[in-house]
Amino acid sequence: MTAEFSPFEIINGDVSRGMVLLCDHARATLPEQYGTLGLNGAEFQRHIAYDIGAEALTLGLANQLNIPAVYSCFSRLLIDPNRGMDDPTLVMRLSDGTIIPGNHPISRDEIISRIELFYTPYHNAVVNMIDQCLDAGRPPIIFSVHSFTPVWKDIPRQWEAAILWDADPRLPQFLIDRLREDRTLSIGDNEPYDGALKNDTMYKHATQRGLAQALLEVRQDLIADDVGVRDWVNRLAPLLDKAMNRSDMNEIRYYGSRTDGTYRHGQWTKESGNE
Repeated sequence: MTAEFSPFEIINGDVSRGMVLLCDHARATLPEQYGTLGLNGAEFQRHIAYDIGAEALTLGLANQLNIPAVYSCFSRLLIDPNRGMDDPTLVMRLSDGTIIPGNHPISRDEIISRIELFYTPYHNAVVNMIDQCLDAGRPPIIFSVHSFTPVWKDIPRQWEAAILWDADPRLPQFLIDRLREDRTLSIGDNEPYDGALKNDTMYKHATQRGLAQALLEVRQDLIADDVGVRDWVNRLAPLLDKAMNRSDMNEIRYYGSRTDGTYRHGQWTKESGNE
């Protein structure tokens, strides 16, 4: 890895505000030694390489709300930080019809190397940021920013945005209800993906630590330029600000996960027992 390449970047903000922004798929960049993984440049303008518009939206929210953010600086084609280390899609060999020559075939040793050089430093940075918030005396809400394609397998997606979540309803229900007050928007609830994915970023850093959480998906054509990003920053920032002012959002509560059988019908659990 060249000295110039960092696996993550941090946007500093007030750690006592009660929220951390994450952006797992912020960029389409690769470290120099990996070249283009055998792909042509056009592939790095697609969703297979990164979440279009997600970085700009994350930065806009961080700046407007004065809250910290952590985002990855490597393409998901290298290794996907939003997957568990045992997930078969951690390093994609085939993505949306495109074979990634630099990943196919790939040795176990190379996967371990990418985990050590890129995946783990990113997640360590997230842990460190959360710990700073806890040291400041306020368990942070974790809000992760993603984007999705307008069309999938020739089928248009109807939603402008969606909130993905696992078992903790605090932030998701608040955001879904508020966003749906705008009748011009179609807001998905665990669409077009399910927010319960064992060992993904939210599972590791929010579910396991009892932190209120939600994963935002915005349709990419709506945040592909500065105007669209500003529109969504202005829509989301007041809602996130209100969320940070709700006492229940900054309490540590263990709801478990739908992925591993620990979810108990809305009753939050701590360690192995019910409260």
